[in-house]
This record gives sequence, structure tokens and C-alpha cells, in this order.
Amino acid sequence: MRHGDKVNNLGRTASHRRALLANLTISLIEHKRITTTLAKAKALRRYAEPLITKSKDNSTHSRRVVFSYLQNKEALTELFGPIAAKIAERPGGYLRVIKLGFRRGDGAETAMIEFVDFNEVYNPNAGKTKTAKRTRRGGARKVTAAPVEEAPVVEEVEEVAAAPVVEEPVIEQVAAEVAAPVAEETAPEVVAEAAPEVVAEEAPAAEEAAPAADETPATEEEEKKD
Repeated sequence: MRHGDKVNNLGRTASHRRALLANLTISLIEHKRITTTLAKAKALRRYAEPLITKSKDNSTHSRRVVFSYLQNKEALTELFGPIAAKIAERPGGYLRVIKLGFRRGDGAETAMIEFVDFNEVYNPNAGKTKTAKRTRRGGARKVTAAPVEEAPVVEEVEEVAAAPVVEEPVIEQVAAEVAAPVAEETAPEVVAEAAPEVVAEEAPAAEEAAPAADETPATEEEEKKD
């Protein structure tokens, strides 16, 4: 019984099945599009996509892992070269399976499997190569944060330091010029207003003193007559 067995054995032994899928993958890498039965195309997609993902990391370890499955140097060079450049920004789903109908000889359902990025009909950006962008999150934050913090501090210090030094002497000179004429003009007016009051106060005092002087000689003469 094959309860829970989701692997399609394709009517072959394990070694025969691995050789079949490896050869189909090599043909797909070489021609970018092949036609086979629908069952083989679905099995090939599950077998080839993890190997295509390995090609994004062009390292010795990744190349040795892929070579252990394919055992073909030309396919390895093609996979880590033009194909890796095309699929650099795609997160997955590199292959597409399109049903073609039934085969006339045995009635088997056929399908075409191809690379999504190499189809110029369905993909308008198929002719353009995309390069992978590798950035470090920590480095990007530090570079953008440094200029933003330093720029405003320098500008504020220059404005505050320059403004009072230029304006304070001007304000003191203007205040001195305005205060001087006011003091000179008010001084004569105060003296002129105060003078009549002093004269008015001295006049009655002189009149009071005059009768007193006149009375004293009269009293002395009356005393002598008596």
C-alpha cells in the first residue's frame, strides 16, 4: 500500500528515476524549454527548482552540491551564469508548466515546461538581465542616520552665535541717541515752569515784611510823645 506517499515514482526504480530527472534538468537548462508528459513535467519542477535556488549563491559549496545531482559541467556553467543573472530577483517559481493536450500515439497528456524569465511572449522583461543587490541592514541605517543628526546642529549654532553679536551694539547706540535729545529739551522747560512759582512766593513775603517795617518806627514815636 502507498498510503500518504505523495511522490510519483513514474514507474521506475529510485536510481532510474534520479537519472531521468537529472537528464531532463540538463536538457531544460540547455534549451530553456522542453516538452514531455504532464506527470514528468510536474516531477521535474519539484526536482529542478531547489537546484535553481542554489545557483543564486555562486560559491564553491553550492556548485559542488548542484554538480552532485547533475554530473554535467556545461549545465553547471550555464546555470550559474546567464540563468542565475535572470532569476536573481525572483523569490521562487522559476518554472512554468503549460498543458498541450493528449499525444496521438499512446494518448498521454503532454505539457511544456519552461523558465518564466526566458519567455518573451508572457514576460515583457524577458530580454533584460537583473543583477542581485546585496545590502547590509545595519550598514544602511548607520549611513543614513549620521548626516541627518549632524546637519541641523551646525546650522542652529551659527545662527544663535551670529545674531546677538551684530545687533547688540546697534541697539545701544540707538538708545543713547534717542535719550540724549530728550534730556536736553526737557531741562529748560522744567526751569521755566519752576521760575514763576518761585517769584510768586517771594513777592508776598516782601509785602508782608514792608508793613512790619513801617509799624515799628510809628510805635517808637508814640511812646516818646507819651
